[in-house]
Amino acid sequence: MKFSCDKDLLNELIVLASRAVASKATNPLLDGILLEAAPDGLTFTGYNMSMAIRTKTTDVDTIEVGSIVLNAKLFGDIIRKLPSDMVYLECDSELRTTIKCGRAVFNLIASAADDYPNLPEVETNREIKVPSAILKSMIAGTIFAVSDNESKPIHTGCLFETEKNQLNVVAVDGYRLSVRREILPETPDEDFHFVVPGTSLREVERMLEENDELISIFPDEKQILFSIGETTMISRLIDGEFLNYRAAIPSAFDYTVHANRADLITCVERVSLIVSEKLKNPVRMFFDGSTVKMSCITTIGKSYDECQVEGEINGLEIGFNNRYLLDAFRAASDENLVLSLKGSLNPLVITPTEGDKYTYLVLPVRLKANE
Repeated sequence: MKFSCDKDLLNELIVLASRAVASKATNPLLDGILLEAAPDGLTFTGYNMSMAIRTKTTDVDTIEVGSIVLNAKLFGDIIRKLPSDMVYLECDSELRTTIKCGRAVFNLIASAADDYPNLPEVETNREIKVPSAILKSMIAGTIFAVSDNESKPIHTGCLFETEKNQLNVVAVDGYRLSVRREILPETPDEDFHFVVPGTSLREVERMLEENDELISIFPDEKQILFSIGETTMISRLIDGEFLNYRAAIPSAFDYTVHANRADLITCVERVSLIVSEKLKNPVRMFFDGSTVKMSCITTIGKSYDECQVEGEINGLEIGFNNRYLLDAFRAASDENLVLSLKGSLNPLVITPTEGDKYTYLVLPVRLKANE
């Protein structure tokens, strides 16, 4: 194997592939990146047996084809510290590898690519196409509500489901629910539903650009493949029965008001300044006509602020985890929001003033007299 490639481009490829490299692998090869030099380009692969990232560039001069495995951390550290110039990499038949850039020279011993685990085969006959910016927004608008409780693995991922030409993405963690809905540019041949691990979706979100490029999603029975430009990400799917989220969203409400999203965020942030990891007392919301009086009491003090709303609710007090409130308000993308409630022990439901692009549900905290 022998090739030359720009240092900055190599660094980008390593960083991307390294996101799927196992941190504590029983197989030492999974600590590494698979390099494959071919006449049509250079491909880097990282794989941790649950998720794989394969990325390719054609902006490379391949002198001799071949494939090797290099330790991801060491290889990444070397390339990152090299000067911004062309990098020359050569590996002989004994796997002795030389990396040159400017006056810097490194000699390493690579591992044989033949022993690198095969990536899962994913059928590509079933496809969903989503614009990159929309998919990025849908993941960002739901993934904060993914559960980290491994006792219910199904809720550690996001549910993807299609209904004709509509895509829904849903996350739930037992305390809150997030739903995003978008119209697809092309109607899939059939309706799908599958659950993608949150860890995989966070990497997909990082790869996506804010543009209209169509991203292809290929769901299989056990695996899913995301095709993003010259990069593909393969992830296992999570088996199990996802929450019936439609039944969890109340169909009728006793109270509904409209509020400015920025005002809500600012108000919650202010009263949350005395909340910490050790002092997790809830934020109290007391609806007094067209004013929401927010307060919090912890052992270090008290905080208070007010937020105006359109509409009136009188005498209703309800408490929430401040972070859950902020996550939902920040994820909602409109200037004005609709807040719907049934009572002090029922969830707060946040929706747009028009349409149903998103629904956020936050369960209340039972208030105590001294909180």
